[in-house]
Amino acid sequence: MKTKGQIEAEISTAIIGFEREYMGRGPEDTRSFLLGDMIVVRLRGVLTPAEKQLAQTSDYAEGGRLIKQVRMQLLERARPLLEEIVCGVTGRGVVSLHTDISTKTGERIIVWMLDGPVDCR
Repeated sequence: MKTKGQIEAEISTAIIGFEREYMGRGPEDTRSFLLGDMIVVRLRGVLTPAEKQLAQTSDYAEGGRLIKQVRMQLLERARPLLEEIVCGVTGRGVVSLHTDISTKTGERIIVWMLDGPVDCR
């Protein structure tokens, strides 16, 4: 049986790989937190140079909205892959996925609700 720290590290490593392969760029820092039947992943430094430029335009609200919209669509399309990653590491099914990104700080949060608590030491 894996420890809580091992599960958190495996999820972080898998999400970094996903970000690099699927999104085209890995985060600067990733931390995962296992909390009963919930996993929270915090990724820092996820914006591409083009997204940073768009976020800094004079119409910040529009640029930020576009970035969030595109990132949400990309994540939704990759949802089966992400669920496979989480299920493979935790042995639990995914009930729901929630995410948001800050276009000011370049930080993204991903939260998975699982079908039960993860067994770990």
